[in-house]
Amino acid sequence: MQRVNIVTSVNQTDQPSVASIGSIRGHFPALRRCHGPEPIAYFDGPGGTQVPTAVVDAMSNYLLQHNANTHWAFPTSVETDSMISDARSELADFLNAAPNEIGFGANMTTLTFHLARALGRNYGTGDEVVVTELDHHANVAPWRALEKERGVTVRMTKMIPETGQLDLDHLERQLNSRTKLVAIGAASNALGTITDVRHAAEMAHAVGAKIFVDAVHYAPHRLVDVREMDCDFLSCSAYKFYGPHIGVLYGRHDLLASLDFPKLAPAPDDAPERAETGTQNHEGIAGAAAAVDFLASLSPRETRRASLNAAFSKLHERGAELVRQLWDGLSEIEGVDLFGPSPGELRTPTVAFTIAGVSSTNVAQRLAERALFVSNGDFYATTVVERLGLMRDGLVRAGCACYTTGDEVERLIDGVRQIARG
Repeated sequence: MQRVNIVTSVNQTDQPSVASIGSIRGHFPALRRCHGPEPIAYFDGPGGTQVPTAVVDAMSNYLLQHNANTHWAFPTSVETDSMISDARSELADFLNAAPNEIGFGANMTTLTFHLARALGRNYGTGDEVVVTELDHHANVAPWRALEKERGVTVRMTKMIPETGQLDLDHLERQLNSRTKLVAIGAASNALGTITDVRHAAEMAHAVGAKIFVDAVHYAPHRLVDVREMDCDFLSCSAYKFYGPHIGVLYGRHDLLASLDFPKLAPAPDDAPERAETGTQNHEGIAGAAAAVDFLASLSPRETRRASLNAAFSKLHERGAELVRQLWDGLSEIEGVDLFGPSPGELRTPTVAFTIAGVSSTNVAQRLAERALFVSNGDFYATTVVERLGLMRDGLVRAGCACYTTGDEVERLIDGVRQIARG
């Protein structure tokens, strides 16, 4: 299947370089949209990023030129099989996995429920699963369901409200010989906290438990390495890293091959296809692969993984500068409270805050009038917001993406300042 080439101004001989912010922004038509007289500044990336042209081109190219179902003898079906196989390889490079360890599904939530059902078939009364207060409920509810379905005991690891970090000492105290699984987030979608997943994996494996990682908020900002994390399962969503609405599941091949996934009898029984249900979102798979290609194109190297590593390294530096600019600017405004780790701590470029006397919805609406798009509420990280004592109004959340500029951050700081003044 023909792939769409991504045009980039990056000089491949300039090893330390990454595409300029202007070059990156040129790939995103959404950035040319205005709301009123101002161009939109998208700070809603933690809920879903904008999409580069190459991703849309890959999806439309598949639908218009190669659209078919899988595993038949005619050309478009063969091309679809090839596209999916190539996409597994590209997402494997993105996660540092093997292609036969990559599955696709509707989204992280659906994939996690599916995995929980498969794992739960081997669990029973007396078995335990550990979840955390810091997590999106997509990494809580699927495991809670096993309480009703299988009689499993679910233990909750505490977060530290003052820092927005997970209490790893409390996590260790939750673990015992009955623990079957630890479900943990690599990064908090509400606060931007990055958690030491490798340390959690070591603790889980020490008691014979498996570990599942929600990397949805982590994957756009830090390059995932499932080998370094030493995780057994991991899931992420392409629409958080400049792709379409589709979920990705990593599982160790031996585990995917052995788990009793709910599936139709005639469906493929080999891993990873046995972990997928029904006809997949083929155009979404093509788009997810194109999103990985786009990120790799920002700093070309000898291999896709090396390109991704170089690109993410530089994008992380930019993100750290932006989050410090945003944090410092907001912290100087009277009436603004900031939540989560401060700059310099392990975190993503996502900042959560409130303005005294103004609801999060009103803040978001008033910022939108200035063409500053932020999200507000609990972001399905309901326990986080509850532990912060903010269930009534929730948080305002501003996230920086690869296309965010320092000028946009200044616009946001000024917008918050004007709202805080009344």
